[in-house]
Amino acid sequence: MGIVLFLTLAAPFILNPFPATSGMAQFNAGYPDLMQRFVIFGIFAIGFNILFGLTGYLSFGHAAFLGVGSYSAVWMFKLLGYNIVPGLVLSVIVAGLFSLVIGYISLRRSGIYFSILTLAFAQMSFALAYSVLTPITNGETGLQVYTSDPQYLQSADAPSIPHLFGLEMRATETLRLGGWSFDLNFGYYVCAVVMVLAFYLAIRIFRSPFGMMLRAVKSNQQRMNYTGLNSRPYTLAAFVISGMYAGLAGGLMASMDPLAGAERMQWTASGEVVLMTILGGAGTLIGPVLGAGLIKYFENIFSKINDGVLHQWFAFMPDGIEDLLVGIVHPFVGKGWHLTLGLLFMLVVIFLPGGLVEGGQRIASVFRRDRKAGGAEARAAAKRNVE
Repeated sequence: MGIVLFLTLAAPFILNPFPATSGMAQFNAGYPDLMQRFVIFGIFAIGFNILFGLTGYLSFGHAAFLGVGSYSAVWMFKLLGYNIVPGLVLSVIVAGLFSLVIGYISLRRSGIYFSILTLAFAQMSFALAYSVLTPITNGETGLQVYTSDPQYLQSADAPSIPHLFGLEMRATETLRLGGWSFDLNFGYYVCAVVMVLAFYLAIRIFRSPFGMMLRAVKSNQQRMNYTGLNSRPYTLAAFVISGMYAGLAGGLMASMDPLAGAERMQWTASGEVVLMTILGGAGTLIGPVLGAGLIKYFENIFSKINDGVLHQWFAFMPDGIEDLLVGIVHPFVGKGWHLTLGLLFMLVVIFLPGGLVEGGQRIASVFRRDRKAGGAEARAAAKRNVE
């Protein structure tokens, strides 16, 4: 909890390690839009981890709840006003009801059959939002707020953009210290506080008797059923809680940018949260947050490295070698960032099945082992000196 608090509060400074005038400034990730994505997708991954990490049920359809949450929030903006609180509340409620229906049907099966069912429901939801329910979703154009919308609770002095009781989500203060520039965005800190609360709730779930029952489902559901315990209410509750987390993330996305589109419900978005959870460490607390940050960093920063940047990097080399190195690195950056991410994912799955968290634990264990060995060697040496 302390690590998450530190990372979220100090993110504008941690993510801008290089001066704005430095050639390495392109690796800075401390601008508001990206920081908001870090924490919003962190919430999404935390919720998914409650289902996948604790019960072992792999869902390929969680993006449906993300999209439903976004649509719900935008409808609140259209009907009531730009205050984000009603939108977030409705996002969580609607996503919870939607996940209750899908989970009740999908959880009749387990394993790959459950995964395929959730994928089918997500694709049906995408098709409905894209082309069938256009009066509600506005189809391929996406749902947005117009001046002709009623907005019954929007007062004349309230901002005409998403806000929290009058404080604009886009409000940003820039702090300059020497060559460094840090953006302190109000919307980011709202999302960060929500993520910290969501993370704390996940801790309570993981360490509760309910969380222990979910672990029992993952360990051996058949044996659990033989003892007379009905596991379906527990798995359904985990599915609904996970869906509500996804709806909350979707509502926050709409609060940052009051637009909801069907593309948020595509299967690729569901696959992305699976990658986040596995890369960070499925079944761990902080792993999904780290995985979400890593993938969003690759998507927004690593993907911007083009041939011009590569030539700057290797400009000190002779022309022929410079062009050769640029040709070797080119497929792994820019538009080819997916290739690098895929290789990283393979390495993690092969060598670190527990994700980045397991890597950190291994490094920490090496240092602990060295300290213990050093202490034992020191005691042995002292004993020899006495003798």
